[in-house]
Amino acid sequence: MTDLARAYGRRIAALLWLLVAIWAVGLVLAPLATMIGHSAWTVETRSMEAGLAIDRLYDDLAALRWDWERTTDPEKRVDLDRRIRMLSDRARLLERRDAEPNVVYGLDNYARLSSLHARVLLRSLGWALLATALSLVVCYPVAWAVARAPTRTRAAVLVTGLLVPFALAELLRIQAWAMILDPRGLVAATLAGLGLFDPATAGGAPLFGHQGSVFVAMVYTHVLFMVLPILATLQTLDPHQVEAARDLGASTLRLHLRVVLPHARPGLAVGSILTFMLAAGSYAVPQIMTRGQGGDWFAQLVWRRFFEAADWNVGAAYGTTLLVACLVVVFALARLFRVRFGDLARRGGRHA
Repeated sequence: MTDLARAYGRRIAALLWLLVAIWAVGLVLAPLATMIGHSAWTVETRSMEAGLAIDRLYDDLAALRWDWERTTDPEKRVDLDRRIRMLSDRARLLERRDAEPNVVYGLDNYARLSSLHARVLLRSLGWALLATALSLVVCYPVAWAVARAPTRTRAAVLVTGLLVPFALAELLRIQAWAMILDPRGLVAATLAGLGLFDPATAGGAPLFGHQGSVFVAMVYTHVLFMVLPILATLQTLDPHQVEAARDLGASTLRLHLRVVLPHARPGLAVGSILTFMLAAGSYAVPQIMTRGQGGDWFAQLVWRRFFEAADWNVGAAYGTTLLVACLVVVFALARLFRVRFGDLARRGGRHA
């Protein structure tokens, strides 16, 4: 707060803190608390005994009223009136309790995570890590090429080339890749003509198979989230360090291993974390690319719990489980890259 006030003044600093608070509460804490809250309770269904008890009370009331109508003894009618009121009050009480939902708090929703779905979760995390690794391999050379562009104009052209495709909606871009990799598409026909692809043995699967097509679309969909953090750190690399390494006889591989990659480590960490989180929670990419015929990702199970089974409590439990599992992997990635989140925030503030 003090640094912001010194840099921008008290009013602007207070406004920035207010916006951060609105962001944190409205877009992070409130949705997360709502999901965790839904995952912690279930509505207990009433047993058949309650309905049978109500039916028995109404049978007894019918018999008492029948006796009341046929008796002429005033004292007996008073006694029957008392018993009728007592049974009527009890019947209304049981009906009211039966109509009210019986909310039970506990971990029952999490216990619904079967061993099969647990394996799907672990498999999805592994696939997301693989997609992250592929994105890193593809995007690092791209970020290096943009950062080392000889002129600002060329760098701007390269960045524009990365940004322009993302002007289209994500679903359109995913669908475009589904058409490109379709076994009946132009690419498949061209490869078949070269003898590199046989549609008859593909069994209707896209090029590279179901999961292979998912990885292709996943890397393309999340390329900016990997490229831009790496590019931001590479642009702060002093070019004199690169020149000095080359003058000392460092090969290209040694240059990147000893100079570039250590400097780009924060960007690699941020890009990997963002890409992993997006890949692990992606529903559209595996659903569209496999047409629902490939192995499910855990996000698809969460979606089905919410919108097909209409079981929001179990869906919230599944979503919370996915969140916790992803956070474990995120902290593991941060440890792998030997960075701390506080360091990333301070480094980002200095770069800004």
